[in-house]
Amino acid sequence: MMMYDAAIIGCGVIGASLAYTLSQYDLNVIVLEQENDVAMGTTKANSAIVHAGYDPEPGTLLAKLNVRGSEMMEELCQRLSVRYKRIGSFVLAFDEDDVKHLDKLYDNGVKNGVQGLRILTGDEVRAMDANISQNVCAALYAPSAAVIDPWGLCIAEAETAVRNGVTVKCSSKVTGIEQNDAFLTVHTDSDTYQTRFVINCAGGWAHEISAMTGEQEWQAHPSRGEYYLLDKSSGTLVNHVVFQCPTAAGKGVLVSPTVHGNLLIGPNAEHVSSPYDRENTLAGLDKIAETSRKSVDGIDLRQSIRNFAGVRAETSESDFIIRPSAHCPRLLHLAGIKSPGLSAAPAIAEYAAQLLHEMGLPLEPKASWDGTRKQIRFKELSAEEKAALIAKDPRYGRVICRCETITEGEIVAAIHSPIPPCSVDGIKRRAGSGMGRCQGGFCGPRVLDILARELHESPLDILQDGAGTQILIGETKGGAQA
Repeated sequence: MMMYDAAIIGCGVIGASLAYTLSQYDLNVIVLEQENDVAMGTTKANSAIVHAGYDPEPGTLLAKLNVRGSEMMEELCQRLSVRYKRIGSFVLAFDEDDVKHLDKLYDNGVKNGVQGLRILTGDEVRAMDANISQNVCAALYAPSAAVIDPWGLCIAEAETAVRNGVTVKCSSKVTGIEQNDAFLTVHTDSDTYQTRFVINCAGGWAHEISAMTGEQEWQAHPSRGEYYLLDKSSGTLVNHVVFQCPTAAGKGVLVSPTVHGNLLIGPNAEHVSSPYDRENTLAGLDKIAETSRKSVDGIDLRQSIRNFAGVRAETSESDFIIRPSAHCPRLLHLAGIKSPGLSAAPAIAEYAAQLLHEMGLPLEPKASWDGTRKQIRFKELSAEEKAALIAKDPRYGRVICRCETITEGEIVAAIHSPIPPCSVDGIKRRAGSGMGRCQGGFCGPRVLDILARELHESPLDILQDGAGTQILIGETKGGAQA
């Protein structure tokens, strides 16, 4: 049996960031993901914000790694062809109590090393973002805040790690971990692996991995957040990420542009029993609608094209849980990675690599490593570039997704990428088809046909997203799919 140097459990943005970081070194690394694709948990359902770093309490891992991750993120996204826009953020104040809270956040930010923070008057805020409510009397402005494509970052890092020798195994749910003197044996529902070190990046399921070694140092307290995604016709309603003052439940309901040109509103915060509890609720969405209009009067929820929910990996501990297991010295936990986990992801990976080295993992740089990735986005090319690409591959001249102008060439490239998707939504996350106003109503069947053709599978076996989400259930007597 092959001996791996490191086995990463979970391929959300934390696991993918660590895989990308470790791929620089002369190591044999495997990533085990329980779902049929990467980026399937919180990574695909969150606020898509790179936070500046004024919210976490000074001295915490949240503070240290948020600020460091924010500093790293723009260059990382440029290297990996990931959408990123530094647009800045406001935290709004509506009364004197809120203003006092802004002062605390400002002090936090200064202590945490956040650059460029300013407290503005209400008029100064509206001069920068005209649709902010007239009831706003002040705001904390953080110019370093940004919006990002979170699943795009995860996929790009995981794909680049694979090109540099990392193995990614999807549909590989970890079922047990055995300790030996010099290595660990990791059992999944499909295979068994031996590895010198295990890194627990299992997100909402991290406590289950911990329990496999007899450890129960923390409890999981998953928290669901619901969202509205509005059409691009509302995408310029605000120009910055707009927060209200945070509470004990989290950073609160935001109103924000997205890197794809939409407007995102949410989330609420509701404790749930399982990280699978991702349904939307009428009460939750109504509360988001009411709260968001306090910040921006002109939100038109008739422009909503999708609702979704994600579950945060909250735990009984207030800080990130980044430490070796107390019961298993070859297991490193990267757990409780709640907000600002996405912002901190590259810094968490950097810090984890240092801890692994201290635990005994050698980090010898590879003689050759390519940490870049280039993704073709047809609609962003010049007319000359489009013509040249179509001449080389005519599939780039066939538009499949009209809303987003996504071509067959881009879809085929996604299918044959280092981590091939097996679902329509897997293509959506990689190429962008189905992300527009009709949400795949037009292009979905065509994407299904292309997937079946390129994967040499029956259309009956093509999934919408996760396991068990078949789109077609059989054939009619005339041969048509049903």
